[in-house]
Amino acid sequence: MSADQPFARHDGVILLLVLLLGALATAVLVLYGIRVLVRARAAASRAMALVSASALVWATTIGLYTWGLLHLLMADDYTEARACDAAMGKQLVGYDPSFIPLKFGCVSSDGRTVSVVIPSYVNPVLAVLVVCAVTLTVFAVVRSKEKST
Repeated sequence: MSADQPFARHDGVILLLVLLLGALATAVLVLYGIRVLVRARAAASRAMALVSASALVWATTIGLYTWGLLHLLMADDYTEARACDAAMGKQLVGYDPSFIPLKFGCVSSDGRTVSVVIPSYVNPVLAVLVVCAVTLTVFAVVRSKEKST
């Protein structure tokens, strides 16, 4: 939060663009993951199964992030102000928006920040999913290279 704009929000254009890209990427990765999974089953290939699992976990990760963005898109100024008032009372001095981690924070006069609007489960689950997705991607790349050599 900058001092000259204490009640700054997420940029609407960036929010909408990332939301649309997230929805598209989720759909493409789900279709790709299912297609590779069907081929992996037919070929009995563990390397292809890892690629499929990796794509599906990435789709879940991007889909959950997009779900969190959808909450931001649906929240208007009034909704955010009411949520901050409910969380902070009359101590509200500004907002602290962030895309990574995804949050809309309310800043109190004592410097405390409380996240509102975004469901509390989104960021912890995203952290676990990113670790799983990266791990599966590494395993898939290693397994594919072993198979090709």
